[in-house]
Amino acid sequence: MDLRKLKTLIDLVSESNVSELEITEAEGKVRIVKGGVGMAHMNMMQPQAMMQQPMQAVAAPAPAAVAAAPEVPAGHTVKSPMVGTFYRASSPGAKPFVEVGQAVKEGDTICIIEAMKILNEIEADKSGTVTQILCENGQAVEYGQALFMIE
Repeated sequence: MDLRKLKTLIDLVSESNVSELEITEAEGKVRIVKGGVGMAHMNMMQPQAMMQQPMQAVAAPAPAAVAAAPEVPAGHTVKSPMVGTFYRASSPGAKPFVEVGQAVKEGDTICIIEAMKILNEIEADKSGTVTQILCENGQAVEYGQALFMIE
């Protein structure tokens, strides 16, 4: 596997929500694991026939904006109950379910997460005022990822 391809893979892992990537090709196997501080670790293994010790390399640290730990906002965090795609509205041209500053009641629909072609309405699990929307429309979200802040 050439160095340009490896660098591209490391950059993709560093800039995404993916925490681990493993690729096997004829010339070897590459496993890239993102560390907790914005570092991506890469293990490159030679084909079985060569039986050499695995080489280890550490990628350059991600830019400061990515490496900085996000501040924990005040208030209640509404988290994603599943892996899927986050949508603020019921359709592309529709008005979003909630906006920053809007009051919501427990049980109000605040977004949709599409998982396996099924649209799942996500409800507020607490009454209050939406102070932050932490995801972009159409963004892939993971289980437990913060979606909204409610005070």
